[in-house]
Amino acid sequence: MKASPLGNVAPDGFEVPLHRSLTEPILLGGAPRTLAISIGTVAAALGLGLRLWLPGLLLWLAGHSLAVWGARIDPQFVEVFMRHVKHRSFLDS
Repeated sequence: MKASPLGNVAPDGFEVPLHRSLTEPILLGGAPRTLAISIGTVAAALGLGLRLWLPGLLLWLAGHSLAVWGARIDPQFVEVFMRHVKHRSFLDS
């Protein structure tokens, strides 16, 4: 029997190596993947579709920068925000 780093003792054969990629969030350029794709798609539609290159580039730069900043604080901030929006507010007057 081996002791784990937390002090728990597991019988031989009952420990499984856990790859780091299973526990880390999926980021694209430092931002959550779904948010990065959404921001890039909207910015591309603005820049390519409407031919507003500068506003599209600025939207992408600002949106992606904010998403990276949010992911550094909490990698799951998008999921937390979506859950927050779904719940009704009981304390509003």
